[in-house]
Amino acid sequence: MLLDHYQAMARYNAWMNEKIYASCVELTEQERTRDMGAFFGSIHGTLNHILLADHAWMRRFTGDVDGFAFRDAHGEPIEVRSLDQVLYADFGELRSVRRKSDAKIQIWVEGLNEESLRGLLRYRTSTGEEYEHPSWWALSHFFNHQTHHRGQVTTLLKQLGIDPGVTDLAVMLRSGSHP
Repeated sequence: MLLDHYQAMARYNAWMNEKIYASCVELTEQERTRDMGAFFGSIHGTLNHILLADHAWMRRFTGDVDGFAFRDAHGEPIEVRSLDQVLYADFGELRSVRRKSDAKIQIWVEGLNEESLRGLLRYRTSTGEEYEHPSWWALSHFFNHQTHHRGQVTTLLKQLGIDPGVTDLAVMLRSGSHP
């Protein structure tokens, strides 16, 4: 059951990101990048943070540092310095990297098994702190973190007059319209 749950969450992640990014297309760059008092300032800043955190966790989960490294338009690595760093100022580039990341996340989650979820995950944070806990715990945090910050983005979108539509997991699962 736990494996089914995470596979549904990976689909939900991709589905919601598509909805959010489609809603953001309706905004001007000024609206998208304006500091609106969210944890990461703007909608664009929050979307960058979600992507940055997703890659940090995926490197921890998979050990694939290169596959989850950020690269600029010329293929050069982008050095991550902080959790509020804007990796991609260009919205189209941010959206493209998001889509590729979501596909990688889904593929990785589809390859998990119950044994891997029971295993221990050992890692260091960006500040050098070491942690060890069950993989399922970290994976739950991973998906919860995305949902938390996307919730902030939906609030900011509503404040700007954009309705991203229904965001409920159950609605996605019932509709069968998810990726």
